[in-house]
Amino acid sequence: MTRRLLLSYLALALLVLAGLEIPLGYVYARGETSRAAQNVERDAAMLAEVAEEDIEKGQLDELPDVAGDYAERTGGRVVVTDKQGVVLADSDPAGRTGISIAAEPDIARALTNQSTVATTTDGNGDDVVSATMPGTSGTTIRGTLRLTYPMDQVTARVHRIWGALALVGACVLAAVALVAFSMARWITRPLRTLEAATAQLADGQLAHPPDATTGPPELRRLAASFTQTATRLHQLLKAQQAFASEASHQLRTPLTALRLRLENFEPHLDPRAHPSLDEAVGEVERLGRMVQGLLALARLENAATTPEPVDLDAVLSDRVAMWESLAAEQYVGLDITGPPAGWVWAIPGALEQVVDNLVANALRVSPAGTAITLHRVPGGELHVLDQGPGMNAADRERAFDRFWRASDSHHDGTGLGLPIVRHLIDASGGTITLHPAPGTGLDAAIRLRPVTRRRPHGNRMSRSAAAPAR
Repeated sequence: MTRRLLLSYLALALLVLAGLEIPLGYVYARGETSRAAQNVERDAAMLAEVAEEDIEKGQLDELPDVAGDYAERTGGRVVVTDKQGVVLADSDPAGRTGISIAAEPDIARALTNQSTVATTTDGNGDDVVSATMPGTSGTTIRGTLRLTYPMDQVTARVHRIWGALALVGACVLAAVALVAFSMARWITRPLRTLEAATAQLADGQLAHPPDATTGPPELRRLAASFTQTATRLHQLLKAQQAFASEASHQLRTPLTALRLRLENFEPHLDPRAHPSLDEAVGEVERLGRMVQGLLALARLENAATTPEPVDLDAVLSDRVAMWESLAAEQYVGLDITGPPAGWVWAIPGALEQVVDNLVANALRVSPAGTAITLHRVPGGELHVLDQGPGMNAADRERAFDRFWRASDSHHDGTGLGLPIVRHLIDASGGTITLHPAPGTGLDAAIRLRPVTRRRPHGNRMSRSAAAPAR
């Protein structure tokens, strides 16, 4: 924004300077040309009187001296003719005398007692101011005089003034740029601190509030309002996280006590009531797992959310080694296929929890004799495929909603496993989608950002993976 403000100030200053200096330079150039024409006309008139007097007295030998002296002093060219238009004197050494130039327009007009002043070009193609005057005494025309003056000196003076105007404009623009830069920095300082504060708030904390003491009043008020809003939002989030965490902790103890009391009732109940008691104990256990899932979500929201390089292949090997024995008890295979996936970006501990949750969900619905496949794709992609009943399109659309369970579900899940997985994947900068697996079952496709730089030294993966929420 500082650059845009600076450019706008400079554009406005340039427009003002152009509106002032271009007309000024144009007027000066016209004035110089006009003054040069007037001077040439005046000198031509005076020289014509001198030439007419010499011609009248018959002192023709004086004419070359008059023309030569003037040409030497001023750099102009003087041509004198008699009343028939025959050249009597020419200050140009290359000029010829004794020839008639009466047919030339300016000489022809002078022979009819009319003067001519104009800007033309000479034989070399250079611009000159030409003044042709009749040499008269009363109404008697005794000759003509043509005075041409080169425009190079006038042009040089015009160029000098244009250069001076350009230099003044550049100095003004430099001064405007300095003042505009200072002003733009002053205006945008609150915006820069506000941008930094917004980035901090996006990371979950506001260590350095935006500066509300400098800049325009509107931006100071905006910075103050942002600080107030961010502080209030931070307090609300902390209160919400504290409530979820504390409520989960507080609920675990009474739930455990309730389960024990229900189990203690078993010897004293009629055998016909045992199925109902088992269902009640099962619901208490499910409620306990739900509380555990809520506690896990609360911990995730308070955990670091800065992705780090993680070796996906090492994570898969570790988690498969942990789940193999449990899968074998249920006669379900657990395989890793595909080429190595390499290193990906993920928050610490995220991949472990993601794999645990997806494998636990797949194992819960996998029939005996089937297999769960963790298929790797180069570029940070992982597919977890099972051979269970799968999900229809509507169920796959809602599967990531908290506490949602399929209407035909007969397992004891809490509806928090997939929401936790999505939260971890989103925080890691990736995506997760559900698709039908080939044949039957479900395909959970995870796409994470691959690490394109050199492989980091050591394994930076966190080993503190939480237990999967079932």
